[in-house]
Amino acid sequence: MVQLYCYHFINCDNYCSYVHCYKQCTWFVQYRRLIMKKLIVVADWAHDSLNCQEVRTAVEGYLKDDGGAKISFVASTPSTIHTGFLLKQLTLIEERYGDPNRTVIFQNTDPRVQTQEGVEAAKGAEFILLRLYSGIWICGPNAGYDFSFLRNQIERIYHYPGLDKGSQFRSRDLYSRVSAHLMDEMEDELELVESSTNIIPGIQDYYVGHIDNHGNIKTTITRENLKGKFELGEMVLITLNEVSKKAKYVSNLFGATPGELVIYPGSSGAKDNAYMEISVWRHFTEKDPTTGVHAFNHPRPGQKIEIK
Repeated sequence: MVQLYCYHFINCDNYCSYVHCYKQCTWFVQYRRLIMKKLIVVADWAHDSLNCQEVRTAVEGYLKDDGGAKISFVASTPSTIHTGFLLKQLTLIEERYGDPNRTVIFQNTDPRVQTQEGVEAAKGAEFILLRLYSGIWICGPNAGYDFSFLRNQIERIYHYPGLDKGSQFRSRDLYSRVSAHLMDEMEDELELVESSTNIIPGIQDYYVGHIDNHGNIKTTITRENLKGKFELGEMVLITLNEVSKKAKYVSNLFGATPGELVIYPGSSGAKDNAYMEISVWRHFTEKDPTTGVHAFNHPRPGQKIEIK
């Protein structure tokens, strides 16, 4: 029988068999909780608690030991711009405050926009895996702009053939195994084919990236995009959702007066080049506390924005 030291935090003189260590050794279980990578799931189905639990159960079933699994869910919409924006923000925050080398992100937003015809076996976009320079692993179908905001962060990119079809709920039935293997650092056991960033489209225009719970519109416009075009205090003509309105360019949400439509560097994006937000400063004591989302007739993530 193979013998090894228990995975005590520093030193341990106790021996245990590999067979029993796996499930019964208290120190091994604690060690697994320390080293197992966490999983963040970003998906357009994540609003549904049943879907979340089914995927959680499937991922845990593939793990070597699910006792220390940390799995969280972030809800997107069927917009690949939205999912791409969320992935960008999540990776930035993991790299800034978290532990990127111990982080796996799985996304699934695949609205089948590439076809107007019926498809067999629920065929969707090809499944790919990204290894970022920071150490984060990200995987999911390469649909639309899902990965477009990450192009300059990618160290390696791989294609995993055969996971583009075969189930109506691929996240549970096909992708959960890949996520679990990445959490267990078993990527060498996956049949991956190296690819290049050329398979990921770039972003040319400006869009709604996300709308937060206060109705603030987070855009894909960066502060650098406005440099040399507008100065603080000037009015910017914004066209969104067939509505055109002028907003004051200010340094922060509270840089004008309550009730005034403003555009400002927000809380998302790089520290030195934040994404711009559009909203209205409210005390929320008003009878009708409208914010940015109301000013443009409730736009959706992924809608195009024009500025002049």
